Amino acid sequence: MALFLKPLIIFLRDSWLAFLSLLNRGGSFDKDADGVPKWLQASINGVRSSTETTWGLQLRSLLIVPLFKCLVALCLIISLLVFIEGVYMNLVVLYVKLFKRKPEKVYKWEPMQEDIELGDESYPMVLVQIPMYNEKEVLKLSIGAACRLTWPLDRLIVQVLDDSTDETIKELVNTECAKWESKGVNIKCERRENRNGYKAGALKQGMKHDYVKLCNYVAIFDADFQPEPDYLQRSVPFLVHNPTIALVQARWRFINANKCLMTRIQEMSLNYHFMAEQESGSTGHAFFSFNGTAGVWRMSAMEEAGGWNDRTTVEDMDLAVRAGLLGWKFVFLDDLMVKSELPSKFKAFRFQQHRWSCGPANLFRKMIMEIIRNKRVTLWKKLYLIYSFFFLRKILVHFFTFFFYCVVLPTSVFFPEVNIPAWSTFYIPSLITLFIVIATPRSFYLVIFWVLFENVMSMHRTKGTFIGILEGGRVNEWVVTEKLGDALKTKLLPQIGKPRNGCFQSINSKEIMMGIYILCCACYGLFFGNTLLYLYLFMQAVAFLVSGVGFVGT
Repeated sequence: MALFLKPLIIFLRDSWLAFLSLLNRGGSFDKDADGVPKWLQASINGVRSSTETTWGLQLRSLLIVPLFKCLVALCLIISLLVFIEGVYMNLVVLYVKLFKRKPEKVYKWEPMQEDIELGDESYPMVLVQIPMYNEKEVLKLSIGAACRLTWPLDRLIVQVLDDSTDETIKELVNTECAKWESKGVNIKCERRENRNGYKAGALKQGMKHDYVKLCNYVAIFDADFQPEPDYLQRSVPFLVHNPTIALVQARWRFINANKCLMTRIQEMSLNYHFMAEQESGSTGHAFFSFNGTAGVWRMSAMEEAGGWNDRTTVEDMDLAVRAGLLGWKFVFLDDLMVKSELPSKFKAFRFQQHRWSCGPANLFRKMIMEIIRNKRVTLWKKLYLIYSFFFLRKILVHFFTFFFYCVVLPTSVFFPEVNIPAWSTFYIPSLITLFIVIATPRSFYLVIFWVLFENVMSMHRTKGTFIGILEGGRVNEWVVTEKLGDALKTKLLPQIGKPRNGCFQSINSKEIMMGIYILCCACYGLFFGNTLLYLYLFMQAVAFLVSGVGFVGT
């Protein structure tokens, strides 16, 4: 053990002596021929000795620098993989736009019409599920929007799955349901004794009622989603006329995107998700992840896939993957939009992103062998699921974004002998960012803020991904994302652990620590570096620090 500790101790001693020497000399920033600052030379007992003769430099040259070069090389490879994936998805989208390959032209679609003899019975029975939990601000909006859907009243059942624990909110739900029932809407309010399985548990319990067996299709809307009246008229015909389609997914439209800078940035990311990931998956593989809401499922496909499963916090993706492995097809409708709400508070957004990153990683761990052993889909689709859908987009991209842009690049200022090519730090990131900005042209001028904030959030996504893969303590944590609705105040999230008091309540220690580290790297790069990397590092440090003190969102 002493053999391994001795080089580290000598390295730390020499570094400290070098720092003292720097202070004594008043901060001389001259460099030698190798680009190494002269102040790195230590003075011991009055005798000048180069650090090249110390254990510290040997440790640096033989271990630390080669290890750092390997990390850089790995990041460069991943950067190319992410870039190629982005190019592929955008080429598919371009193909769809140029050749107008809309779903209505790929699949059979005819508007629903009332039969003269059968009357309304020519329409299939549709169940609309609205899971909610203490949704005081939005319950009227969501229930009202579902009850206004243009569909024969005797062929529609609205099911409110209320897991609320607040008695006042329960009464509000009962009142709203009674109001629409008096108008002739077949609406049911179902409650259960516990919240086991959270949303998946509620949906699963809701499917057990006898009247559900009468339905052919089920539309699902979260409590903050408000479909337009023609939603079923435009989506259900795909399921009626194409027996191989299991899911029709609509796009989200954000009613509070202009609330603050954080919601504008979320809008940019989610618009790209729908434009590129969902569109390319629907066109190229007839498969993509169900977004958990604003979609219509074929009941028989859900039953064949095993129904809802609460083994992860992404029950929607779980069901989609299982149905996809059975050969069912999915259709994404880019021009069918459903109004929804973005979290406008940083704390709520962090909880949401933890769930969205932890859940897919945990599902990948649980399903990878099932995907490999599957015999009902092609090898190409299995490779797409494992590599592109899961490994690259749901796992690798989070690690890469955080470690490369927030760890490797800042640390590189201490290793002037390690060359990081410009294409990896500027050209490829610029092109990838351009792909994303195309989905939201009005926010082009916010691109710098988007880059910096996404790097901040990559830290939380990386942590969530680690927890999901390793099945850590928070792997099944579910905190309901707070809603605003038409109110100006938001409800408080449930307390997690012991609440903090006073001015420290909004302090986020992880962001603060990362911000301080990157700030130190930026200062070092400014004084001793020979590139302009410090400009980016200063901005990224500010982004972490601003997020750390809670000056993000509303």
